[in-house]
Amino acid sequence: MTKPIAVTDADFGAQVEQQAGVTVVDFWATWCGPCRMIAPLLEQLAVEFDGRVKVTKLDVDSNQATSMRFNVRSIPTLLFFKDGKLIDQVVGAVPKAALVAKFEQHAA
Repeated sequence: MTKPIAVTDADFGAQVEQQAGVTVVDFWATWCGPCRMIAPLLEQLAVEFDGRVKVTKLDVDSNQATSMRFNVRSIPTLLFFKDGKLIDQVVGAVPKAALVAKFEQHAA
């Protein structure tokens, strides 16, 4: 599990909310420039934190129910879940160092 896993409205519960440990969900869209900017960073972090953090991606255009449920209004938005509970978020394209700090904070 070294690449971000695509999740949908249909499997969000099983892939995120029923998972033990830390799961990060990247709310993104194909047309979103900042989303494309952080995608390679998330792929790197998925490898670096393999076994400690599960990295997933949710396309907001195809999965509007989950986006609305978590009140995602701008993308990219990263939601951090621990044992299925929402614990943190990052909105916007942020530098890799900021993402690493968040991953470290929650993977501990």
